[in-house]
Amino acid sequence: MTGIDIDKILQLSPSPAYVVDLGRLRHNLAILDHVQQKSGAKILLAMKAFSMWSVFPIIRRTLHGVCASSTWEARLGREEFGREVHSFAAAFKESDVVELLKISNHLVFNSFNQLERFRPLWEKEQGRVSVGLRVNPEHSEGHTEMYDPCAPNSRLGIPRREFEGRSLNGVEGLHFHTLCEQLYEPLERTVRAFEEKFGEFLPQMNWLNFGGGHHITRDGYDIDGLVALVKYFKEKYDVEVYLEPGEAVAIGTGILVAEVLDIVNNGMDIAILDVSATCHMPDILEMPYRPGIKNGFDPGEKPHTYRLGGASCLAGDIIGDWSFDQPLKQGDKLVFEDMAHYTMVKTTAFNGIQHPHICTYEPDVEQLRVVRSFGYEDFKQRLS
Repeated sequence: MTGIDIDKILQLSPSPAYVVDLGRLRHNLAILDHVQQKSGAKILLAMKAFSMWSVFPIIRRTLHGVCASSTWEARLGREEFGREVHSFAAAFKESDVVELLKISNHLVFNSFNQLERFRPLWEKEQGRVSVGLRVNPEHSEGHTEMYDPCAPNSRLGIPRREFEGRSLNGVEGLHFHTLCEQLYEPLERTVRAFEEKFGEFLPQMNWLNFGGGHHITRDGYDIDGLVALVKYFKEKYDVEVYLEPGEAVAIGTGILVAEVLDIVNNGMDIAILDVSATCHMPDILEMPYRPGIKNGFDPGEKPHTYRLGGASCLAGDIIGDWSFDQPLKQGDKLVFEDMAHYTMVKTTAFNGIQHPHICTYEPDVEQLRVVRSFGYEDFKQRLS
């Protein structure tokens, strides 16, 4: 990974461990701040992708707040981030709304039914809490249906036809979220579809939220295009514009350090590691996707090919096949790249597999800090 001293981290890190490089985090934040300064947009951290609250003091110097998908996320954002909290979920219980109205700045509903059901609660907080609706532009840009909020029969967002005959009294903003790990061009096409369907409502709104999935900090992102797009909506409709990326904050900042526990052979060499796809990198199985490994290559490209798997009892706990210049042996360390986002937030305690340490690395002073370690009691307290 460019800009991360993996060799130095390996000298200092325990295994297994997630390690976030604070220098790379500041690098991403500088890009996001440039967008804010040039466009006037307010950028939020999507906690569903990255909730490492020990680094919130760094992030909140730049970003305006967090977006939360549950009362627990919202509470963590309020307690540890301390700036704006924007809350949305596909549906709320009444107790959720009561709690979220105490700790949120924006509360976004996913249906007119929920908007009206909870109107007696949120109307009392108008002026302090701004209420919005999530809309569905019905314009798909996703490559994987599981991650496409505009896929057919999606439960996320209100289609335009549902607005007919509905009151928007008290609604101050519209929110859409349609992207996943994408550059600027899919956003531009989505916004065109959104404006065509919902633009008539914008003159009566105070804010507009473009959602997440924007890979703003990735090489090749058209930042000038994004700046111009935000300015267009701010100037034409006189609205505050929000962006809520998660991966763009953490992309390229973290690694997962693993150790080879054993090598077995069953038709091919198989290395069993102290990290698990199902426990620690579930998107490998869900997306699916193939992470990068430092000094790891495609099968057959180098002399020694291995299947890498976890130590859990799940037969499909397979991370994938890689080749290496030298044979692997027990005790070797492997580094999985780009492992900050959608890893720590999605880990499980399946099989009681050891949870990786959570660490930070400060490149300015070459210091690794173990922020959190996990033990048996953490596992036990998840159960009953």
